[in-house]
Amino acid sequence: MIKNIKAEYKNYAETADYIREHIAGQPDIAIILGSGLGTFAEELNDTIIIPYKDIPNFPVSTVQFHKGEFVYGTIRGKKVLAMNGRIHYYEGYEMWQTAYPVGVFKLLGIDKIIITNAAGGIDESYSLGELVCVKDHIKLVPDSPLRGINIPEFGERFFDMQSVYNKNYIKSAHDIADKLEIPLKDGVYGYMAGPQFETPAEIQMLKTIGATLVGMSTVAEVIMAAHCGIPVLCISCVSNMAAGITGAAITHDEVVETGKMIADKFKRLVTEIIGEM
Repeated sequence: MIKNIKAEYKNYAETADYIREHIAGQPDIAIILGSGLGTFAEELNDTIIIPYKDIPNFPVSTVQFHKGEFVYGTIRGKKVLAMNGRIHYYEGYEMWQTAYPVGVFKLLGIDKIIITNAAGGIDESYSLGELVCVKDHIKLVPDSPLRGINIPEFGERFFDMQSVYNKNYIKSAHDIADKLEIPLKDGVYGYMAGPQFETPAEIQMLKTIGATLVGMSTVAEVIMAAHCGIPVLCISCVSNMAAGITGAAITHDEVVETGKMIADKFKRLVTEIIGEM
């Protein structure tokens, strides 16, 4: 079914208006917090919390450990709108719904986005709990968040994807990580739909075509950001080694526990990055 363009844009506008009415001032930066990384929201000062369930037209996260709320506050002199919990394709949402928050960010006037996630490590040089700057992605899932009628208020129908992972942001992140003595590597994120973890053969395929990380989120958000002309910094936490790398079973509990393990260095790095953006 083709999306109704007027109804679709109206929904985004209603969502943005509701958030705007409940926060004080213009957000400088939006951040999407991945699995196990939600405690960063506790670092924000003078916070306002808006549950997703209260927001008109906004999809509600159904994943355990994802709180499903916006946390708006300040840190390092910047006003930050944090998504504590994201929307996934595997939850049953359409691809465009998983990227819906980014369209809302656009209407809120936000022009900088930090996207974080927990990912499986394919590159064997990665270690558990390591932080990785995503410099590109590989999407094998055929659906796109922009399938259907284009909404011109967000961007052109056809658009470039070469600069959405902003090189200046990546360089700055590395400079800050070096200063803080926090190891930070680069990588290529391979997107798989989930919710099941990948098979060893799938991981071998992804490795062969150039992916160094694998996960079930992020890419639809990045595509929408490129469509909206918003540059992105993406940071992955290696929450587990991907299937077949060590032979160990993979569990979601491991993902969450790794997030807790690296919470301090993640918070320190992201806080300094926000201060410099």
